Amino acid sequence: MSKIHPSVEIREMRPDDFDGVRALCAAVYPTTPSWTEGQLGSHLRVFPEGQLVATRADTGELAGMAASLIVLWDDYGLGATWRDFTGGGMFTTHDPVRGRTLYGAEVMVHPAMQGQGVGKQLYEARRALARRLGLLRIRAGARLRDYQLHAARVSPEQYVAAVVRGELVDRTLSFQLGQGFQVIGVVSGYLAHDPESLGHAAVIEWVNEVVAAPLGYRPAIWAPGARRTSE
Repeated sequence: MSKIHPSVEIREMRPDDFDGVRALCAAVYPTTPSWTEGQLGSHLRVFPEGQLVATRADTGELAGMAASLIVLWDDYGLGATWRDFTGGGMFTTHDPVRGRTLYGAEVMVHPAMQGQGVGKQLYEARRALARRLGLLRIRAGARLRDYQLHAARVSPEQYVAAVVRGELVDRTLSFQLGQGFQVIGVVSGYLAHDPESLGHAAVIEWVNEVVAAPLGYRPAIWAPGARRTSE
């Protein structure tokens, strides 16, 4: 367990956190089903190091959580959905033997703690995990949280391009760009039944330069219509 902020501690999730995680889900996504105990238990069985919680030092309550697994990217196309990557939320697709990509399945922060650096601490803990495991990169689907406000005027790719240029702000993607991620593609149907993103997500990547530099690996510079899927 590492104390990163005077009021928040980041540590691995435990079974006794499950009720708190489900309450956190209800607070962040009140209209969406939360993680089930079966899913959370599966996460801990297959990859306990990848399941993190942020707890308030004063009360012990959960301020946020992050869930991840390791995948071989070539097993999936760029149009793969969240359910594809996560095995329907069970993380049975975790492949630490062949995979070099830490896949970010979830990050959430309690509404009362948003804007206080909790998300940044969870992202830094995830980067530290990738470095410790010698992984090439982190990839994730950034749901386009504010796209529904612009959907009548621009396509998802046009929207993402405007966010990348700083002309529009998306509460999810803009934050992730600030955490060192780059967009490598845009996918439709990533999340079913999400009224904010209308199912659209940007595929994002953070590169572990310690591993990437000797390999000569560099992320693609994304542009509307670009595609990049290789492991």
